[in-house]
Amino acid sequence: MTDRLLLTFNAGSSTVKIGIFRLSGDEPERVGKAVVDFASQPLMLHLKEGPTQFELPLEGEAGDDLADLMDEVFRELGKHFDLRTVIAAGHRIVHGGDAFDGPVELNLETIEKIRTLTELAPLHQPQALRLIRAVRHLRPALFQTGSFDTTFHATQQDLVRRIAIPRAYHDRGIKRYGFHGLSYRYVAGALARKEPEVGRGKVVMAHLGSGASLCAIENSQSRDTSMGFSTLDGIPMATRPGWLDPGVLLHFLGPLGKTVREVEDMLYHQSGLLGVSGLSGDIRDLFEDGGAQAQEAIDLFTLRIAGEICRLASTLEGLDAIVFTAGIGENQPKVRERVAERLLWLGVELDTAANERNAMKISTPTSRIAVYVIPTDEEQMIVEECLSLFTAGKRPAAS
Repeated sequence: MTDRLLLTFNAGSSTVKIGIFRLSGDEPERVGKAVVDFASQPLMLHLKEGPTQFELPLEGEAGDDLADLMDEVFRELGKHFDLRTVIAAGHRIVHGGDAFDGPVELNLETIEKIRTLTELAPLHQPQALRLIRAVRHLRPALFQTGSFDTTFHATQQDLVRRIAIPRAYHDRGIKRYGFHGLSYRYVAGALARKEPEVGRGKVVMAHLGSGASLCAIENSQSRDTSMGFSTLDGIPMATRPGWLDPGVLLHFLGPLGKTVREVEDMLYHQSGLLGVSGLSGDIRDLFEDGGAQAQEAIDLFTLRIAGEICRLASTLEGLDAIVFTAGIGENQPKVRERVAERLLWLGVELDTAANERNAMKISTPTSRIAVYVIPTDEEQMIVEECLSLFTAGKRPAAS
């Protein structure tokens, strides 16, 4: 019997990550991954098939309609994988609001519900929607699903999700939602498998990438998180500021005379590590530069992470473990070291050698709080949720 394939799509602001999974038994196995880089000219398709990597220039453009570009991408992928055997595709969608409590089949009704949430995630939601529509246009009969970053946090208490504004606005959906849920769900599952007792305890996870957040988790369920109403909230990120006094926004819009669009662009694209350093939003560049402003950006980043760990521990009423994940969390020992130094008073002690080699457990045997490094895999969560809906007997609606 020919192996069947499943695809995953993870749309970011400047890239689309594509996972190719083979379903030869009951479990999906990753056999390839690709990234469409919108920032390069010409556009590039970075493809990895097993140990082999390919750099393929694309002729298409990243406009509002991605159908032609994705048609070209599918043709290139078809030279390496038999796309005729693709049975389903799953998409990462940042915002599900209160409309979705789990993964869903993507049809006209659910796509429209996702569209209505665009104003809650203006940077990410449109990217996912145009990709969904492009795949739907090219493969109208293909079973597609959506997996949401917000649904993992639905287990939080209403008190935690509430913002101190008039109640009527909370009732209209202005509340704390939380993001990076697919990553947290995967890492929580991995921790529960590797360290079952720790997985049942009080854990703060730090998803540190170009977008970054932290999450308080107890018994593998979300209790609180640093990101709230939007992906701007929480700790500083590559180009986003994190927590911001709302009075600063009033000052920008009032005395400084900025437009809403100008402020939005500054908050999403010009702030964070880039804004503080004046150099780069990539922490690797900042470590390499070593200048005063670069160091200040790193210090602010690690200060806010340590402070947020303490706030989340208050929600949990205790702390058993800290887990670092995502690009920075998994690969930057100096960041983990600087965060840990600010938590010495809590009894956090790192094993220097283990930390330097990115070992799974990086705390010392005498550390009062265990510290781990666990790689995340959002695409694995997407494909598992997609497969669960597919095998449940659901098929594309007639629409």
